[in-house]
Amino acid sequence: MSFPFYIAKRYVFSKSKNNAINIIAKIASGGIIVGAMALFVVLSVFSGLRVFSLSFSNDFDPDLKVNPSIGKSFYITTDQEKKIRNTEGVVDFSKIIEERVLFSFDGKQQISILKGVDNNFKNVSKASQKLFNGQWLKPETYQVVVGYGISEKLSMGLFDFNNAFEVKAPKPGIGDLALNPEDSFNKSILIPVGIYAISDELNSKYVFADLGLAQELLQYKTNQVSGIELKLKPNSNEAEVITKIEAIFNNKVDVKTRAELNATLHKMLNTENIAVYLIFTLVIIIALFNLIGALIMMILDKKANLKTLYNLGTEVKDLRKVFLLQGSILSIFGGIIGLVLGIIIVLIQQQFQLIMINPTLAYPVEFSILNVLIVFLTIVSLGIIASFIASSRVTKKLLD
Repeated sequence: MSFPFYIAKRYVFSKSKNNAINIIAKIASGGIIVGAMALFVVLSVFSGLRVFSLSFSNDFDPDLKVNPSIGKSFYITTDQEKKIRNTEGVVDFSKIIEERVLFSFDGKQQISILKGVDNNFKNVSKASQKLFNGQWLKPETYQVVVGYGISEKLSMGLFDFNNAFEVKAPKPGIGDLALNPEDSFNKSILIPVGIYAISDELNSKYVFADLGLAQELLQYKTNQVSGIELKLKPNSNEAEVITKIEAIFNNKVDVKTRAELNATLHKMLNTENIAVYLIFTLVIIIALFNLIGALIMMILDKKANLKTLYNLGTEVKDLRKVFLLQGSILSIFGGIIGLVLGIIIVLIQQQFQLIMINPTLAYPVEFSILNVLIVFLTIVSLGIIASFIASSRVTKKLLD
């Protein structure tokens, strides 16, 4: 054990004769503990909100989505389908068609996206499991599944045979050339058999239909699609799969991950997380001024002892190191105690759900080892900086 560390340890665990210094030291230690606890709890809350926010898109969006690099659609051959199915890391895939069209019901209209899906869609997306009412559509039929928001705006229920649920899609290549505006659209009568509920945004965005119906309505060919959604095996290498899929289509497609499909949401969540971290780090910095003050008071209180050690041959740098180590030890112990208290609070909320957003939804929190490391390193690094500032007051001039 080094000499500065031995002295620093004695100063940490022994009380000063001056009661004011003891009080200031306790306040500094308490500030570190509360700061570490608060920072960990807040980061855990935002991690929980992040998981909660992304859960909606994770239920709907695929692991990978293949889009045409040019235009709205592309062609897929039987050989390409076999190659995709045999690609290492791919569990299954689904061919889709997405197009913005006009829906009308009982005199009300709504522009939403018609999403044509094949029978494999249930293996790729969890959307079919998020039904609020009714059932999932059957292949090769005119059945559709609408979002809760769309059904609410159109005041539409299921199996209403008194009013027609109609869809209109612009005919390709006609535009304003038709004399009668009605001739510019392909029309079809749909049968709503299910209502899904995922999130407010998605509930008003999509109407799911059979892939063949979408191809017929948009005048697509049998092997013409607007996208392919893939489900990957757990822990598979996304980069390798993307490279192989792009090679299958001769690099004429754009493959995006789930994070890239929701780039705006991810960017917003990351920005919020960083902003909260910086704000609470500023609070911790303010609290660490108490540590600087406590160490300076300790230096003045131990001035006679320091002079004795200096006269016995101890170098000034070693005397500085005593208080640097003392502040570091206080920061480490304070950070550990604060983290333990923060972890207990987070685990209690996860287990017993004491704080509720509404009567059915608990405030989401997420325990993460990364948050533990972030808080501990933040407290220790800032504590070392504060201790260095305070220990710099030990100078030869002070000891002379």
